[in-house]
Amino acid sequence: MSTGVISEIGYVALQAGDMERSLAHSRDILGLVETGRSGNAVFLGSRARAHHELVYLDSPVDALGHIGLVARDTAALDTVRRRVAAEGLRFLSQTPLHPGVADGFSFVGPENFIFEIYVGMQPVELVPVSFGPDRFGHVNLHPQNLQAMLDFFLRVLEFRVSDVIGDDFAYFLRCNPEHHGVALIKGRGWMHHHAWQMQSIAELGKAGDRLFEAGGELLMGPVRHGAGHNIAVYYVEPTGAVVELYTDMELIFDDERPPIVWSQDDPKWATRWATYDFTAFRSHGIFPAAEAIAAQ
Repeated sequence: MSTGVISEIGYVALQAGDMERSLAHSRDILGLVETGRSGNAVFLGSRARAHHELVYLDSPVDALGHIGLVARDTAALDTVRRRVAAEGLRFLSQTPLHPGVADGFSFVGPENFIFEIYVGMQPVELVPVSFGPDRFGHVNLHPQNLQAMLDFFLRVLEFRVSDVIGDDFAYFLRCNPEHHGVALIKGRGWMHHHAWQMQSIAELGKAGDRLFEAGGELLMGPVRHGAGHNIAVYYVEPTGAVVELYTDMELIFDDERPPIVWSQDDPKWATRWATYDFTAFRSHGIFPAAEAIAAQ
């Protein structure tokens, strides 16, 4: 059930400077399964069995490639296409960027973030590993011009505001009953993290164990967020992006529910169980690519 022209957050594509390390991470820590390859692109999926929820593009540098958003239907796809043209935003392609998609287009949005809007993601047959996420969940972006990015998501893509943090600091946005598919926090102009829904808090602990055994560590968590109510852990993947694993996200079935407003000084919007210094946490992320690299 969508609240507008976008029904869900579909996938994220990352340009990977070290493809083998990135693939090892997605397989051994995150628990995704490779669903295919096309030239310089490797496609990965979860128990959701979509053709791709994470795409790694072989690249000289680490960067955010693009973010895939699922249109509600073909009529909604055409609506967004017209709106993007009316905004004067630059189209990259009028056809899907990757195989496994029926129809779609891509464009450069505010602050050079690239989006693909699409319908008809092909399902795949895969055997999930014994651990890993149920599905891809959301992205957390740190735009420099928060209000311009917020306006884009609300006006062009019809997202709704679930929670507001402070005055011009952060917004949590939804396109379906899940509390947020996109979080916007004023920052350096990058994507901070991509997030994956797990089965339980026990699975978050097992992910921490896998990370420890591989010589890594959690960046933060487990925490219980006030905004969204989800329990989450975070760590940094090889590209420099942060990964969030979460469970128990709030669901909002009332389209008219007013946003919950938090003071920026109230740490409970971010963590209800303990107090954290977020300096290190917010120092990680990856910028949009200076030049888009397409699957070849």
